[in-house]
Amino acid sequence: MATAEIGVDVTVRGAGIFGLSIAWACHRRGARVQVVDPAGAGAGASGGIVGALAPHVPENWNPKKAFQLDSLLMAGAFWAEVEAAGGVCPGYGRLGRLQPIADERALALAQARCASAAALWQDQALWEVRPASDFGDWHPPSPTGQVIHDTLSGRIHPRRACAALVSALRAGGVEVQRDAPNRGQVVHATGYQGLAELSQNAPRAVGNGVKGQAALLGFAPGNVPQLYADGLHIIPHADGTLAIGSTSERDFTSPDTPDAQLDELLARAAAALPQLAGAPVLERWAGVRPRARTRAPMLGADPRTEGHFIANGGFKIGFGMAPKVAQVMADLILDGVNSIPDGFNVADNV
Repeated sequence: MATAEIGVDVTVRGAGIFGLSIAWACHRRGARVQVVDPAGAGAGASGGIVGALAPHVPENWNPKKAFQLDSLLMAGAFWAEVEAAGGVCPGYGRLGRLQPIADERALALAQARCASAAALWQDQALWEVRPASDFGDWHPPSPTGQVIHDTLSGRIHPRRACAALVSALRAGGVEVQRDAPNRGQVVHATGYQGLAELSQNAPRAVGNGVKGQAALLGFAPGNVPQLYADGLHIIPHADGTLAIGSTSERDFTSPDTPDAQLDELLARAAAALPQLAGAPVLERWAGVRPRARTRAPMLGADPRTEGHFIANGGFKIGFGMAPKVAQVMADLILDGVNSIPDGFNVADNV
């Protein structure tokens, strides 16, 4: 029976990573859900190619870092359930990350963080300093010969992850629709355009869009850690491709068109990892990511309209935050339980 025929408890507007994940969480808890996006699933920034699920530095602990830790630790079970339900692989893997250590001062700081990670990450993951040679030729250039290796970072293929959620929802009778009226509780997960709309009637800007450009290479190093070097994320994907990203552009004229800045990014990547030189570029991608004013996701009830909610501002950490965002938003929408941390609430941004 079609969703419209049996009634709807939750309407999710926006089929990016936040919207699809919230729809999935609500559906799994028995709610009747419809997802509406005129552009289709993963049409915006969530249809990208990078997919770095990486933690913040394990120090100066705050609610944002604690929330992100919970979400990264939830990711394995979350994505396994999605894949089992819909039969589509999201490309998830918790394979860790390597970062260079520039000098003796940075080395001492990295070593000090080993202990803080053990305490703050609840012994669920390691932050360790290791010789770069431990990783053969797969490591960023490091002047000290040492690298930071953390085992909390993961990878995901954003576009495939959205497809996996769509397939899992479809298996449960939920289709992404191009148009439908609001029914039940309404969640607005509408990306940077939604932030612009919110800003129009707010006393200050709620957020903005930041353009990012990335490239997908035909290069398959296997199941190795992702690299972070010279401000670049280098992500080996499970399908034998490798993503490099990304730029951060506050000012832009064409939101979805790659340009010369991506050429510069590719040159930096080849300098950091010479084996990438000559690898075929399979895709050049550009999109605009939603950045909330506080840089944290913006979650909670919409103060303008009763029964409406907002989930936006994933920016660079949307996929890493998605499992936990889905959980707390389902708690709020379905049970009225607000466990959204300080700094994430909609009221903190408007």
